[in-house]
Amino acid sequence: MEGVLCVDKPAGMTSHDVVARVRRLVGGPRRGKRRRKVGHAGTLDPDATGLLIVAVGRSTRLVPYLQASRKTYEAELVLGSRTDTLDASGEVLEEVDASEITEERLCEAAKALVGTIAQVPPMVSAVRVGGERLHERARRGEEVDREAREVTVHDLVVEDFEPGPAATASFLVTCSAGTYVRSLAADIGERLGVGGHLSRLRRLGSGRFSVDDAWPLEGLEALAERGELGRALLEPADAVADFPSVALDADAAQAVGHGKALPATGHRGAVAAVDREGRLLAMLEDDGAAAQPRVVLAPSGGDTGGGG
Repeated sequence: MEGVLCVDKPAGMTSHDVVARVRRLVGGPRRGKRRRKVGHAGTLDPDATGLLIVAVGRSTRLVPYLQASRKTYEAELVLGSRTDTLDASGEVLEEVDASEITEERLCEAAKALVGTIAQVPPMVSAVRVGGERLHERARRGEEVDREAREVTVHDLVVEDFEPGPAATASFLVTCSAGTYVRSLAADIGERLGVGGHLSRLRRLGSGRFSVDDAWPLEGLEALAERGELGRALLEPADAVADFPSVALDADAAQAVGHGKALPATGHRGAVAAVDREGRLLAMLEDDGAAAQPRVVLAPSGGDTGGGG
């Protein structure tokens, strides 16, 4: 039982809560003193819904590759209201009349944020500063200096706008991993001079994964009760299908299993190494001179364990 699950996270749960639920579904009896590993690729806030990628078993080693892709979100912004968390879960710090804001001005403010921008992580984020997560310090009422990080907003499209004292707008955003949509919402409000906060967020996609293919937790629980949870698991090779791949013969597969470098593959960067059956053996890093195994799933070029 290993591979990758696409989960449609409900509101009111943390990403860790979802991982804990999945761990109970796939864990079964303990293996010695350890339960089967489960991890997620890309945190969603408790109030947010949508696609959460969950890796099971040895596939947890693939998390860095699963969370590196661009993300797509559907979001809603309330103008004229600033909160201390930049979203609806926080305390309202200031309210002003946003009646003067037009859809044209809103679109101009959104367009100005498209491209590569510097973004300061919000205090409620999971970023570590001084060895402690920011949200833990925020709960104690602390405010600390944070370094701006470079992120890329590929597209930001206003879908709907309702003018008024508390004007609202819904928009689609496609962005790089590590982008805080709540910060984008607040930045739009600041550019318009009235402030604003994120009122709703749903992740629609991450790389090749779509929320349309995601399972609600209730659906996964129903499968587990019937002993059919494997139906929802993607094979590790399918999970990294966005990356270039190379097929290895038996000798090369054995070398990779022992962590030995291979000749250059002709692809720069991350490369998926598969066996003749198409099963994922490892993720390689190719610098043009050689391809070094970075994540190895097969012990010595043998079975990857499958994902179904």
